[in-house]
Amino acid sequence: MIVVMSPASTKQQLDHVVKMVEEMGLTTHLIYGTNRTVIAAVGDKRMVDKGAIENAPGVEKIVPILSPFKVASREVKQENTAIALQPGGASIGGKALGIVAGPCSVEDRDTLLEVADAVKAAGGVGLRGGAFKPRTSPYSFQGLAEKGLQYLAEARERTGLAVVTEVLSVTHVDLVARYADVLQVGARNMQNFMLLKAVGEQEKPVLLKRGMSATLEEFLLAAEYVINAGNPNVILCERGIRTFEEYCRNTLTLTIVPAIKRVSHLPVMVDPTHGTGHAYLVEPMCLAAVAAGADGLLIEVHPDPEHALTDAAQQIDIPQFQQVMKRLARIAEAVDRQL
Repeated sequence: MIVVMSPASTKQQLDHVVKMVEEMGLTTHLIYGTNRTVIAAVGDKRMVDKGAIENAPGVEKIVPILSPFKVASREVKQENTAIALQPGGASIGGKALGIVAGPCSVEDRDTLLEVADAVKAAGGVGLRGGAFKPRTSPYSFQGLAEKGLQYLAEARERTGLAVVTEVLSVTHVDLVARYADVLQVGARNMQNFMLLKAVGEQEKPVLLKRGMSATLEEFLLAAEYVINAGNPNVILCERGIRTFEEYCRNTLTLTIVPAIKRVSHLPVMVDPTHGTGHAYLVEPMCLAAVAAGADGLLIEVHPDPEHALTDAAQQIDIPQFQQVMKRLARIAEAVDRQL
């Protein structure tokens, strides 16, 4: 349920209601809106005395949450949520688009720094790159692990770009959080509930990718796991689903962007690289994603894609990225956004 506080309510009254709700065994999440503060109360409501809460000083009304995902729902918060990638840095979810780009995997220091410089110069706000790589084959390149994280941190010091990298297991959360600004949970781990809880128990933003066969509801319920664990800073990322089609690696379902925005206040990014699997499809899907309402893009960029250690076919080179950014600026203006 949602406890809607009166616009004239005081902090003391808010604290009193929060304490009352928690004593009834519910978990509380404070949502600060433009005019009102609401308390999202989640948990077993069988022992809740709604009358006592509704009569508490400062309470305007109680509203039930009907959607299966609670705190991520528009029922709880009408305004779009903007999430800062790093303290005082660029946000995902505001008027400005957030472009996060970089190589599929961190291969070596020089390559990463070259890409980071190019991403910064072109107007990107974040640097992506896998230090730990989930690979279908156990014989494929698995990443540089902590050395890769160190290279990412060095690139951030050099450029100011926020570092976005994937965490594969609960045991890696503290290590990755030590170096990264945003922890990515990949498509294969979207329903790894222990991992979702673990990233929810730390403070840094979480970039949650949609699973390869996940429904919209399952996607948002995965986000709810992170939020319910204590971390409200969840950025959703559409990366395509697996279908019968063979001309592309995945089917990029851009319809989910406005569909999510209809029911959730969380920001939505799109990954056109994994969503297509082919470099020639990345640019048109970047443009289409922004036109569809995406708050940002996650793009794989490599100085020499032909010799990349992972996913060579889907990475664009630096000149192509620069061209994408120039064209994105025109699309952004057309849909009242900015780059």
